[in-house]
Amino acid sequence: MKKVHLIVSGRVQGVGFRYSTYALALEIGDIYGRVWNNDDGTVEILAQSNDAAKMAKFIQEVRKGPSKWAKVTYVDVKMGQFEDYTDFRMAN
Repeated sequence: MKKVHLIVSGRVQGVGFRYSTYALALEIGDIYGRVWNNDDGTVEILAQSNDAAKMAKFIQEVRKGPSKWAKVTYVDVKMGQFEDYTDFRMAN
C-alpha cells in the first residue's frame, strides 16, 4: 500500500479544487483518502493506493490542477503514515 501526504499551494481554494480532486480519485479508481482546505490557503490530501501507476497518475494530475481557475504553484509530496481509508471524501 502506497500512502502519500500532499500539500498543494497556489490558487487552490474557491475554485473547485477539492471537488476536482475527489472526482479525479474516483475516475482513476483504487485511490482512497481525504482532501480538505487549510486555513493558510493550501489544500491538503491524504491518498493511498495498492496500484503504484494509479498513484503516480493521481499525483501528476494534482500537480496540473483541475481547471483554468485553479493555479497550482507547488505540491509538497511526502510518504504518508495514516490509517487505511476505504473511500475518498472531501472534508471541510
